[in-house]
Amino acid sequence: MFDLINSFAQYFYPIASAVSTSPAIGASSPATNANGDTMQQQDQETGLFGLDLVSPEVAAQLPPGYRFRALRRSDYNSGFLDCLRVLTTVGEITEEDFQKQYDAMDEQEGYYIMVIEDTARKEHAVVATGALMVERKFIHSLGRVGHIEDIAVAKDQQGKKLGLRMIQALDYVAKNVGCYKTILDCSETNEGFYIKCGFRRAGLEMAHYHNKGPDSRI
Repeated sequence: MFDLINSFAQYFYPIASAVSTSPAIGASSPATNANGDTMQQQDQETGLFGLDLVSPEVAAQLPPGYRFRALRRSDYNSGFLDCLRVLTTVGEITEEDFQKQYDAMDEQEGYYIMVIEDTARKEHAVVATGALMVERKFIHSLGRVGHIEDIAVAKDQQGKKLGLRMIQALDYVAKNVGCYKTILDCSETNEGFYIKCGFRRAGLEMAHYHNKGPDSRI
């Protein structure tokens, strides 16, 4: 799994300085997790990016009690990986492996992984996630391009427009870290959904998959 982060490293470089703490926007009353920690205590933990990159307008459209925040190093058991398993295979990842991958992304600073959290839940509070990776270019006056990836919503949370809000939130991040455009890949059956998000068809994606497993195409 670490080969993936290493391969991205040559393309994705530090874009913006991360704020040292990453609280969340859209929270309601305090809640506790299985360890008895309140949301305020958890909010003191450093995330991949700061609160200033969360759109207040998009956050205000989340269901009551839901909020955006950055992925944290402690999110191994938060429901984050369970959301990704709805999208594709994740594999058997230990907590140590998870933290090493997080640290590698945090050092690059070009990774913006966001989650939506249900503050009423004591366990598995993360109910949706998405990622933005920022690519530096020589063209367009040393421009930057945002790549949206891995939009995933927990099965019991679908139908609440969380995927739409996640894409809007990541698009806001891309704009505010200086990207001249945001791009993503989707199937033809999902084209209508992404049009509603403000995207339009712009060419054809080609891929050469190096892993021959059954889920290597995602």
